[in-house]
Amino acid sequence: MSTAQATKNCITLKGSAQIIVEYLKYGINSILFQRGIYPAEDFNNTQQYGLTILMSKDPKIQTFLENVLSQTEEWLSKNMIKKISMVITNAHSKEVLECWDFNMQAELGDGDSSDPTKLTTTKELSRIQNEIRDVMRQISATVSYLPLLDCICTFDVMIHTLQNTELPAKWDETGAIVIQNPQAVQLRSFSTGLHKVDTVVNYKMST
Repeated sequence: MSTAQATKNCITLKGSAQIIVEYLKYGINSILFQRGIYPAEDFNNTQQYGLTILMSKDPKIQTFLENVLSQTEEWLSKNMIKKISMVITNAHSKEVLECWDFNMQAELGDGDSSDPTKLTTTKELSRIQNEIRDVMRQISATVSYLPLLDCICTFDVMIHTLQNTELPAKWDETGAIVIQNPQAVQLRSFSTGLHKVDTVVNYKMST
């Protein structure tokens, strides 16, 4: 009985990647809404992590995020990702106004496997989701201190991989993200037991 229970609660690298990609999906949509990148009527309410989260109804945004996050999940399950960046840009001047960094750090889990691809953790999903909920609340609260984005903005998502990662077709290498007069705010971290995720928002200080 105890063995079956332990197996049931096991999270693998693939499972950890799925949890993080789910967080990124809800987190990015929440940022799009909170920062007013698209009109409020373009979003639907959904329940996740015990919170009401606004999700984009735009099919183009949904497809874009599905493509980026499916690739993220594949690479993350092999520990090939250092960071995901969501970049918010002035649509006219192309100036970068905000960059949300989701930093990924591999952890050893229960550390009883000689094969790094077979690492597991018995950390309870409810504990992980509670930690994610705390981060999501902080994302919602950022509107109280981040500068107003009073221009038409676009966004992009960039995956920072380890060196020598083969890029899918139609994907491009990109340069460094530069924000003029930058400020940074560190949000809470959460851990699946196999990956630790730090969320940081970098933004242009109003002049």
